[in-house]
Amino acid sequence: MKKYDALYIFVGINKDDALEASLEKALAEVTRLGGNILEKVSLGKRGFSRPMRKRENGVYVKVRFEFDPLLVSDLMKRYRLVEDVFRVQILAVDERRESKIAQERAERAEEQSRRDAAAAAALAAKTAEPDEVEA
Repeated sequence: MKKYDALYIFVGINKDDALEASLEKALAEVTRLGGNILEKVSLGKRGFSRPMRKRENGVYVKVRFEFDPLLVSDLMKRYRLVEDVFRVQILAVDERRESKIAQERAERAEEQSRRDAAAAAALAAKTAEPDEVEA
């Protein structure tokens, strides 16, 4: 099993209930072929840069799932038959890149905490100085 990111575009959906039903129908194709859904994030309604098939905007949903690499083409063929899915793009997740990004985020968070601690210490030292001068 390999990890994939998919970006789904749904059009003609005005309510969250309809979006959830359409998304579940689309994700049922992944589970039907033996995949596992890891996470899903709704990116909201966005306008297209140019009209496609007389549509101006759509609701974007990003989904991460595990799937057999040999069945990706079969999944794409099935999505052509699902009317609720306007467009779908599936990209393989590069595990090395993902781990590198996570490591960089952790390093940035550690550096930020060091800066915050230094700033707090400087502020404490600065506020302590006037008391000593008055004495």
